Amino acid sequence: MTADLRVVFDTNVVVSAMLLPLSVPRRALDRAMGEGRLLLSTATTTELNEVIHRPKFDQYLSEEERIEFLTTLVHEAELVNVVERVTDCRDPRDNKFLELAVSGRATHVVTGDSDLLVLHPFRGVSVVSPSVFVASA
Repeated sequence: MTADLRVVFDTNVVVSAMLLPLSVPRRALDRAMGEGRLLLSTATTTELNEVIHRPKFDQYLSEEERIEFLTTLVHEAELVNVVERVTDCRDPRDNKFLELAVSGRATHVVTGDSDLLVLHPFRGVSVVSPSVFVASA
């Protein structure tokens, strides 16, 4: 394990990884968990829990499978206590990922969200797409 690889994933990338096991987002998540630490906060975990319980995902995975995925993720991740507020993102709903990155001393934020990607680098944290993260292995 590369102890210095500390990674924040936005919710959409995690959902894609959950739904598409052969996808680039899944490879990115697997890399983060295999080579470093996945970082979560209460806010990011709450949002992920709310999103995976949406009925539109019933056609892809059972609720039980989605809960199992989230449970495994939370068990394997490092839960970070957010101690610094951030308001730099043009979409205020995405600030929680930046707060987690800063508070958790992240090396990367992995996202497909242009509101976050335009901030690369953010306070020394690489803000990259899943494909860039995978390619940097």
